[in-house]
Amino acid sequence: MATRGERGVMRVLDKLEASVNSGQYYEAHQMYRTLYFRYLTQKKYPELLNLLYEGSTVLLQHEQQGSGADLAILLINVLSTSETKPSEEWIEKIANLFEMMSSSIPERETYLANAVKWSMDSNKKGHPLLHKKIAEICWAEKKYIAAHKHFLHSNDGAAYASMLIELHTKRGLKSEIDLFIAQAVLRFLCLRNIQMAIETFDEYTASHPTIRNDSGPPYILPLLNFLWFLLRAIEQKQANQFKILRIWYAITLKRDPNYSLYLDNIGRIWFGIEVPSAGRNSNSVFGGLIKSIIGDIDSSDEEGEYGRNTVPDLD
Repeated sequence: MATRGERGVMRVLDKLEASVNSGQYYEAHQMYRTLYFRYLTQKKYPELLNLLYEGSTVLLQHEQQGSGADLAILLINVLSTSETKPSEEWIEKIANLFEMMSSSIPERETYLANAVKWSMDSNKKGHPLLHKKIAEICWAEKKYIAAHKHFLHSNDGAAYASMLIELHTKRGLKSEIDLFIAQAVLRFLCLRNIQMAIETFDEYTASHPTIRNDSGPPYILPLLNFLWFLLRAIEQKQANQFKILRIWYAITLKRDPNYSLYLDNIGRIWFGIEVPSAGRNSNSVFGGLIKSIIGDIDSSDEEGEYGRNTVPDLD
C-alpha cells in the first residue's frame, strides 16, 4: 500500500501532467520544483534526475526557455550532489538540453559551466565527450569561438580540423591556409596534447581542398613542413632538432609574432628548454589568427570568455 507521502507525490504528478497538457507551463514548472525538493530531501536521486530531465525537455520543447533552463540547471546540481559519474548516457542528455536552449538566454552559459564542472572527474578540463558534443552544437550554430574552445578539449582532432577547413574556405584568405592549422597545432602542444595536434594536422592537410592534392610531406608551404617536422621532433624527443627547426624556419615563423611565445612554451614543456625570464612576456595576448578572424565574423558571440579579449593559459 502506498504511503501518505507517496500518494501526495502521485497527486502532484497527476496535476503536473494535466498542467502540461492544458498549456499551463508556469504551474507545471512550479510543480516540478515542488517535486524536486521532495525527492531531494528523500535522496531519491534516480527518480529526481529522470523527472528533471523530462521536465526540462518538455518545457524547452514548448519554448519555455527560462523554466526549462532552470530545471536543467537543477539537473546538473543533482548530478553533482548524488556524485553521479560522467557517462555517455548523461553526457548525451546534457548535450540535448543544451542544444534545445536558445543561445540568447544567459542561463545557457550557466548550465554549460556547471555541466563542465560536474564532468571534471578525472580530467580537470572536463570530460572530452562533453566538450565534443558541445563543440559540434556550437559549430552547427556557427558559433566558431565557442566551438574552437570546446574542440580544444574534445579529443576529436578530425572534427576540429573539419571545422577549421570550413572556416578557412568560407571566411579566410587563400594566403592564410597554413596559418589556421599552425595556430591549432601549436595550441594543442601548449596544452600537452600531441595526439590531438597530430590528428588535427593530418586531417587538415589530407582533407583541405587546396592542400590535399599536394604530395607532401614535404609540402609546398614552408609552415606546413615546419609543423610536420616539429611533431616528429616531439615524438622522437629530439631537442636539438627542435632548436635547429626554429633556426631553419625563422623567417617563416616571423609571420606571426605569437609563434615565438608558443614555441618557447613548447620547448619548456616537451624538451625542458627554459627561456630566460627576460625573454618572456606573461601578459601577452594570445589572440592569434583564428581568434581575430572568428571575432570579426562571429559578432553574435559574447565578448569575454569566448571573445577577442580572452587571454588563454599557455599550459
